[in-house]
Amino acid sequence: MLLKKLRAEEFLDLVAASSIIRPGVARSGMMHEYIIRFRNPEKRQYIHPRMQDLMQETFGIMVYQEDVIKVAHFFAGLSLAEADSLRRGMSGKYRSRDEFARAREAFIRGCRERGYSEEVTLEVWRQIESFAGYSFSKGHSASYAVESYQSLFLKAHYPLEFMVGVINNFGGFYQTEFYVHEARMAGGIIQAPCVNHSEWLSRIMGKQIFLGLGLMAELEHKTAARLIKERNANGPFLSLADFTSRVEIAIEQLRLLIHVGAFRFTGKRKKELLWEILNLMGHQKATRVVPELFLQESPDIELPPLSQSRFDDAMDEIRILGFPLCSPFDLLPEEEQAPGLLAADLPLLQGRHIEITGYYVCRKPTRTIRGETMYFATFLDRNGRFFDTIHFPPAAAQFPFRGKGCYRIRGRVNIEFDFPGIEVGFMEKLPFHKEMRVA
Repeated sequence: MLLKKLRAEEFLDLVAASSIIRPGVARSGMMHEYIIRFRNPEKRQYIHPRMQDLMQETFGIMVYQEDVIKVAHFFAGLSLAEADSLRRGMSGKYRSRDEFARAREAFIRGCRERGYSEEVTLEVWRQIESFAGYSFSKGHSASYAVESYQSLFLKAHYPLEFMVGVINNFGGFYQTEFYVHEARMAGGIIQAPCVNHSEWLSRIMGKQIFLGLGLMAELEHKTAARLIKERNANGPFLSLADFTSRVEIAIEQLRLLIHVGAFRFTGKRKKELLWEILNLMGHQKATRVVPELFLQESPDIELPPLSQSRFDDAMDEIRILGFPLCSPFDLLPEEEQAPGLLAADLPLLQGRHIEITGYYVCRKPTRTIRGETMYFATFLDRNGRFFDTIHFPPAAAQFPFRGKGCYRIRGRVNIEFDFPGIEVGFMEKLPFHKEMRVA
């Protein structure tokens, strides 16, 4: 959002962005002011001519720790030692109330000695104080910007490889589900774990991305290791019977692999494979690997029709992977399937009150000046595109988030610096299809 508002085009824009996004700068209002001055040169005003000399690069706004030192030394006349004490006093690691108070007194005294007005002095100090505990040095911001730019380059030119790398990181701001989603939006064909193609980590084969066995809840690492070792040594598995004769595995682990779809190469449905386990293993709790000259397939048994719906598959995927591999919107009741507004429509609806359905991604809590809780949140629309919402305290209290799922959202579209957001006035979580609610 910030990069779009800034219209960032150069590396130094990224350096500044990585600093002004910090809570202290954002909460003080200086991030908003920086965006205005960045986009509109005619609105670059300086509180004092001396500040123009010192803060030309950042349009009169303190963005880095070095800016604070420059202002304290050259504007207020503090010695470099005192200016550095001020910097350390602002740091969460070294913060000392007494040290900070002494630095404030020295700053205000120095400004008075130089004849600055009380209004100018207090405003400059307010900007310094807003940095407390949150400021970055420029070198720190630059190191973040380097990594951001490198990641941006890789994601732009090698999107599938990059997203698989992020998935295999097993961490990040977002849940794995949304890195998988991003890979899908970049043209990746997402495949559930497979005993013949998956490794412990997710892997890419052309445009196909086979999710790793390590993403499966409750699958033991030693089981996956045995499976992979046997496959690498003696070739892909030909059937469930072939698998059970070659891999030592507990029956619960085998069922887990069946439920996630790891034996779909057999062409058999999950319920058929679960019956086949009984035929192959009887009441054994684990397979017994006995080398045989010829593969003995299990005898065919006539089974009644066994139903298997997309809702069954989705429930299995949510239970084992933590998310469905289909669109979550496909799991809503029929009456909620009608097309509606999309994220792409929002830039044309400034000031309008709208209704949109979104799949919850994440939220960021914050507090107002009065100490009330509010949220900034992100959702996906039916086309898989992101949109942002703002939940002011009354809406945040009346319409709380109720976990993962799809939400009906009503609110007013507010476009700031060409970036749309929805000021939420109503929100409710939508139930999944009745077949998804069967225990």
